[in-house]
Parts: sequence; structure tokens; C-alpha cells
Amino acid sequence: MSDSSFIDSKVRTGQRRIEALVLGASAGGLQALAEILEGLPADFRLPLLVVQHIPADAPSRLAEVFALKTALRVKEVDDKDALSPGTLYFAAPDYHLLVEADFSLSLSQDEPVRFSRPSIDVLFESAAQVWGPHVAGVLLSGASDDGATGLHAIHLAGGLSIVQDPLEALVDTMPRAALARFTPDYVLPVKEIHRLLCKLETSHV
Repeated sequence: MSDSSFIDSKVRTGQRRIEALVLGASAGGLQALAEILEGLPADFRLPLLVVQHIPADAPSRLAEVFALKTALRVKEVDDKDALSPGTLYFAAPDYHLLVEADFSLSLSQDEPVRFSRPSIDVLFESAAQVWGPHVAGVLLSGASDDGATGLHAIHLAGGLSIVQDPLEALVDTMPRAALARFTPDYVLPVKEIHRLLCKLETSHV
């Protein structure tokens, strides 16, 4: 599925317009995320919402670190944040991140899901409910099965489902959990995921 001509032909078909990107990562995922974001322009049209599994008992430096790695605006989510184009949002430590019906972002301290808070499943399932076929979900390297259910929800809602190639992932448990659950639209190495996101930003799919 990683063939470039396959991506080109698939992105040119259909009429959906992607309005947001949601990404989930755990162990080994930060390197993959950095490679995916590298080179995205400051005027990138889509908001990107990220759940990276992080310790609950310490401040997160993800926004600070990634602000040095990308031209996008980067911030840790505050409750009731409004979505802005071309902004990279990171879930806060020990809070689930959700998308609300009015396209604002909310934080929740509901019980952990798949032993995780923030949970990738929680973000992905809320994104599927709000955007339906107009969201793309990306599941990266990780050591748990968090994200498989949520990515499947995006797939069932008609959105695009993208999984990092488990042969490339530093920790392949998370990608393989998704593949065991359903057949996603794309299974790609991170360089091809980057290329696909650039296509989604300008294309109907």
C-alpha cells in the first residue's frame, strides 16, 4: 500500500474533503510524529490533534519541543479552545481530549480508557462523531492497543484510516492491534504518511 502511484490515484478519487487530522502515538511515536510534521508549511489548512501517551504526574513539554520542529502553530490544549487551521494541538497530561459538536475542544478527567488518559480512542471516537467522513485518523508506533477501536470508528464513519507500517514502527503493538481489528485505508511508512497528509490538505478524496 505504500506505493506512491497508489496514493496519487486514490487521493484523486471521490468527493470528500478532509477538514481535520487526528493522530495517536505511544512508545516510539514521537520520532514518527516529528518525521510526519517535518516540512508542513505554516499555512497548512488543516488542524492536527494529537494524543501522545505521556506521564500523568509531570508537565508536558511536547508543545515546546515540537514548536522547534515545525512551522505550524503549536499548543497544548486548554478546555474550550476553538480550532484554528494549521495548528498542532497536543492533549494535556492526565486529561482526555475530545472534539465537541461546535468544533471546540474539551478536556475530561473521566476514567482512563485502555489504561490511558489521555486516550487515543476517546479523541478518535469524538472526531468520528463530529466530522464523520471529513476526518483522517493516523495511528503510529505504540506498545498498547489504544487507538484501534477509535480508528475503526473513524473508518466506519466514512473517514480515512491510516496506520503506520508495523514493519517500520519502533514498537509495533499499536499498529498491529488496528490491523487485527479491520482493514484501514492506508498502511504506510511515515514518509509516505507525510506525503499523504500534504495531498489531503489540498485535495478531495
